[in-house]
Formats: sequence, C-alpha cells, structure tokens
Amino acid sequence: MSTAVLHEDGKFRCPWPGKDPFYVAYHDEEWGVPEYDDRALFEKLILDGFQAGLAWITILRKRENFRKAFDGFRPEKIARYDASKVASLMNDAGIVRNRMKIEGTVLSAQAWLEIQEKGPGFSEFIWNFVNGKPVQNRFGDTSEVPAETDMAKRMSKELKTHGFKFCGPTIVYAFAQATGIVNDHLIQCYRHEEVKKLAR
Repeated sequence: MSTAVLHEDGKFRCPWPGKDPFYVAYHDEEWGVPEYDDRALFEKLILDGFQAGLAWITILRKRENFRKAFDGFRPEKIARYDASKVASLMNDAGIVRNRMKIEGTVLSAQAWLEIQEKGPGFSEFIWNFVNGKPVQNRFGDTSEVPAETDMAKRMSKELKTHGFKFCGPTIVYAFAQATGIVNDHLIQCYRHEEVKKLAR
C-alpha cells in the first residue's frame, strides 16, 4: 500500500505505520510536528543515526531504553563519556549496540555543544536550512516521497563539517520529516493539514 489508508476511526493515514497502535500513535502525535527545542532535535538526529540499517519501529520501541542509557540525551553529559561508559553502553541489551554509533554520539554531542556555545544554537542552525519555515510538500503517494533532497544534502554536509557523525543525506531527510522541517504526511492523511497549522 502506497497511498493513504482508511482506519477504523474513519481517518485516512499515511500507510507506513500500518495498524500497529504504538506506531499509529507516533504517526498521529509526533511525526511531522515542528520541533524547535535544541535538545529534542539532538535526540532525534542521534536516534535517526542509530536507525541506519534498521526499521524505525525497532528504534521507537527501544527509545525509552536509549533515553535512560544516554542520560536523557543531554549533550553536555554525553560529550564527557569516556571509554568505560562506552563499554557499559556496549553491554546494554536495551539499545542498539554499535560501537561506531555510540562513539559517534559522543562526538556529535561535542559538536552540538560547540554550536550552542559559539552560536547560532542548534535549533536555529537546523531551521535556517528552510529559512525557519517548514516545507509543505503535497505528495499523494509514498512513491513520490524522496529519500533525500538538496536541502538534506546541504544540512548533512554542514553537520559533518561541525563534527557530527551518522548524518548522511538520507538520515538527515528522515530527521527533517520527523521533526516537521518538512511536512511529508500524504495530502489525504488527516495529519497533513493539522501539522501544516502547527508551523510557526
């Protein structure tokens, strides 16, 4: 299925969450909602990096474990992780145990701190790629939705320049969709118009 799906509550939704209540709740309540909080944006970017090679639902089901393991995704704490902390994370079955991604998270936290301290702040840095306004796409079929865009390529390149890891254009575009930088709810999905109204 690549077009909007009618659910039992009479609402059309994007097809990707299927009928899984947990996934549908994420689609309805979080995905595509414009996010402006510096720390929350960091968390989402890191989790999208951990998703690489996996299904997003896998990460979503482990998200609370990730939050516990990574000190609530507070970059000021993560930036100071040492080898023993990395080793303990590698023994944590509640998260995705990938040494490169864990070590990459520490480096990304350090990069985030630098953007916060030297300006312009992480939220402003991210939102500047769309001039502060969510891109309102109008896709009717998931086959029309790109895996990456020129904006995602520019953002990816800048993030890497600052020292972020696991932030290729595909990861960055998924991040942009999730945090409402782009509105990629299908036009028949009831959330498309609702999310559009949430733009600052």
